[in-house]
Amino acid sequence: MEPSRTEQISDTLEQLIFKGEYENGQRLDEIKLAELFNVSRTPIREALQRLVKSGLAEQIPRRGVFVRQPGPIELLEMFETMAELEAACGRYAAARISDDALKRLIQANNSCRKAVDRADIDDYYLENEIFHQEIYLGSTNTFLQNKALSLQKRLKPYRRVQLHFRGRMAQSLGEHEAIIEAIKTGDGELAATLLRGHVTVQGEKFHQLMAGLKQKAS
Repeated sequence: MEPSRTEQISDTLEQLIFKGEYENGQRLDEIKLAELFNVSRTPIREALQRLVKSGLAEQIPRRGVFVRQPGPIELLEMFETMAELEAACGRYAAARISDDALKRLIQANNSCRKAVDRADIDDYYLENEIFHQEIYLGSTNTFLQNKALSLQKRLKPYRRVQLHFRGRMAQSLGEHEAIIEAIKTGDGELAATLLRGHVTVQGEKFHQLMAGLKQKAS
């Protein structure tokens, strides 16, 4: 499915923020952006709301929308929380996932594999999102699912940056395979451990992430 104009604009703005075209705290002017993208202000407003929901921007009443990027400590804390949420989803999914949901999970991973074969980072991330969302859904815990979805959206730009690291897509795909097997066999603790490791950003991996963000900004 082709992304909508709003999605295209929000994705472009996301990359421009990473490249340093818009600095932290800078106001995103609707009129100037409408001129830049040659669209009305409606898709611009919608794109800005997507950035607000993802956490890359903040809306201040009567002032507008401003770029907001988390510091390294906040970012690390968010990844730690995401890892625990995903671990819980995996543990529950191993015990509760339906046959149909398991088929969708496997299909999502097959789509990830095709993206790896094409070396298509953007498509891989989109299919990867679906893969993880199927695990959230498979937990059959609506409250947990909603929390995981919310933080997944918040961390989207940063998780996508990781895929630019050499070999990360193929590594991620291999981790998916092990996660599926654990869920399929009903091994909740293994599924939790694998998902926690899949999402956790620490040590060298975190330094790589921060270096990647700096490169985007240079």
